[in-house]
Amino acid sequence: MTTASLLVLLLATETIDPAAAARKPDAATLASFHELLASEPHVAGTAGDARTIARLRDAFVKMGEGVPGWTVEVQEIHPLLSRPVKAKLEIVGVDLAAPEASAPPRRGVLPLAVTEPNLAVDPATAHPDLDIAWNAWSGSGTVEAGVVYVNYGRREDFEQLAKLGVDPRGRIAIARYGGNFRGYKAKFAEAAGCVGLVIFTDPADSGFVKGKTWPDGGGWANADCVQRGSLITLPYIGDPLTPGREATKDAARVPLESLALPRIPVQPIGYGAAREILSRMKGAESPKEWRGGLPCDYRLDDAELKLHLSVEQTREIMQTANVIARLEGATRPGESVIVGAHHDAWCFGAADPLAGTICMLEAARTFASLARDGTRPDRTLVFAAWGAEEYGIFGSTEFVERDAAALSRGAVAYINLDMTAMGLNPGGAVSPTLRDAVAKALASAPDATGNATALSAWAKGENGAPRFGDLGGGSDHVAFWCHAGVPSIMFSAGGSAGVSYHSNYDTVAWYRAIVGEDYASARLVTGIVNSVVATLADAGTAHISATALVDDGLAQAANLRELAKARNLGKTGELADTLLDTILATFRSMRGFAAKADARIASAPRATDGADLWSLRTTWMSEQGLDGRPWFRTLLAATDRDSGYATSTWPLLREAILDAKADDPASRQRIMDAAGAYLEAQAATYAVLDRLLAPEVSPNPSPRESAPPATGR
Repeated sequence: MTTASLLVLLLATETIDPAAAARKPDAATLASFHELLASEPHVAGTAGDARTIARLRDAFVKMGEGVPGWTVEVQEIHPLLSRPVKAKLEIVGVDLAAPEASAPPRRGVLPLAVTEPNLAVDPATAHPDLDIAWNAWSGSGTVEAGVVYVNYGRREDFEQLAKLGVDPRGRIAIARYGGNFRGYKAKFAEAAGCVGLVIFTDPADSGFVKGKTWPDGGGWANADCVQRGSLITLPYIGDPLTPGREATKDAARVPLESLALPRIPVQPIGYGAAREILSRMKGAESPKEWRGGLPCDYRLDDAELKLHLSVEQTREIMQTANVIARLEGATRPGESVIVGAHHDAWCFGAADPLAGTICMLEAARTFASLARDGTRPDRTLVFAAWGAEEYGIFGSTEFVERDAAALSRGAVAYINLDMTAMGLNPGGAVSPTLRDAVAKALASAPDATGNATALSAWAKGENGAPRFGDLGGGSDHVAFWCHAGVPSIMFSAGGSAGVSYHSNYDTVAWYRAIVGEDYASARLVTGIVNSVVATLADAGTAHISATALVDDGLAQAANLRELAKARNLGKTGELADTLLDTILATFRSMRGFAAKADARIASAPRATDGADLWSLRTTWMSEQGLDGRPWFRTLLAATDRDSGYATSTWPLLREAILDAKADDPASRQRIMDAAGAYLEAQAATYAVLDRLLAPEVSPNPSPRESAPPATGR
């Protein structure tokens, strides 16, 4: 950096107005970013992926021209990836229609489609680089067996099959998408003894039952639309071969054979092909709640109806990259606000992920432009396009695992944007300590009309406050929040009538027809992001709320108390009446002190407040991690261990309660240990509040009201 540039950086310390930043997004620029990145299929590790990485690098470089402190980095990663070779699904021994009405039907083979046909209205669907439909990490092999219908393929669905007397062993399972992460469908099917799995999109969930289909007047999945996706369900996320460390080219790797990857072949299909199977099954009828939208009976099993399933995939270490732009902060460059979105897709990815990626790019352009004009943030801003998210949240995890400790010390927040701009109804999930700051920022951002605030359009709770979800699994926030403990945010805007999820039809043509060619959704999301970033990047604004942390603790402890009662665990150390009541009572006594601390910080801030508030994050971290999943280290949230997408709040104690058996000493001890961890975190939180409420040091300190002692383990 030149001396002149450094001087500009040091002098440009004017506070960024969140409201002004929120009105910067430009529809034409968002549209151009969309066309650029959705111009070809770009599965991670392919030539299209490499070209996408180069496009992102060039876009970041161009928007940062002439901006002091703007840098762009391509961070190469070398994860294990899988690639499809071939796939085949057939019904064998089926009665085929005779060529003449007078001739009897003949026994034969009925091939089922394993990819989507091209659409004349959308030439992009004829792109030569589009793959067959596939589920990454499927086992390779060929099987021929009878069929068993397993509903959504959840753990409880297989338990229900057992109660109904249906034995899935030796069968090919057919499951519909939804209810859990597709990888758990494969995991539970394999554990139940199934030799293969077919997954289909049911019209009741995403097809004609919802409305008109694409391209026939609506945006819902047509009969040929197939959802691709990963099947990985390891007890950590990121590159399978380098858990806990960055997947560099020369990284130490665990043996491939040691991984619990799927062994059975798995094939996704559309509901047109699924009807060919389900309509021919002759077994007992399924429970009413298992029946979807196809005009046929949903029967449980048929040993005589044979499927021939053949899947071949490769698994090898391949190269992809994260593309990262940084704008150095003017006064606190060691602290950062990170905005990220992944860039890889199963096909074109116009919706997933690019409806979020373009918002991240437009936010980056906004703050680069502000800095060029002499207004820059106090804290460093990081804008990241992550690689290989679709395979198992790889790129962002490798970034975090490069130096998780440094992120824990320096990252104020991580904001994730994945398939974000899909309508005009804003929403999001937010880590507890950031909720007040986000609510404040929403009041400065416009809604989709520009005539009111995003806060007015946000869903509200019973108390009139904006309703925020709990962050768990499913996207690039997981490593930041669940592993490194960086408070995180996941924004979304939904409401469009349709879905092209992970299919060859996820193109710009679909997006503009269904979500809107005016890019109002993307402008709405980017405006919210800009306001939040400006708020969090301002060193003079408190971004951590002790009251919000305590309120969330009250809600989570009350929820677990009800869970314990429902599971009749009173005999296991009288859990509901003692440990959880103690935790609840402690939080209730803390709330007044937390509110006083937040009020004091707002009215009379001190130089030490930042460090004290920051320590509220570390008090809820566990070095040991969760039982069986030590990679997950925050006590506040983790991905649900049986669904993958859902959130498990207070997971250490929640899982101990879920696994407990009445009158079992081992269960009692595990619950006691888990509860002890939360009581210790409470005690540490009390200590922070005590420091925040202490008077400033003086020769004759006056008496003060002290927070009552927290109950220890």
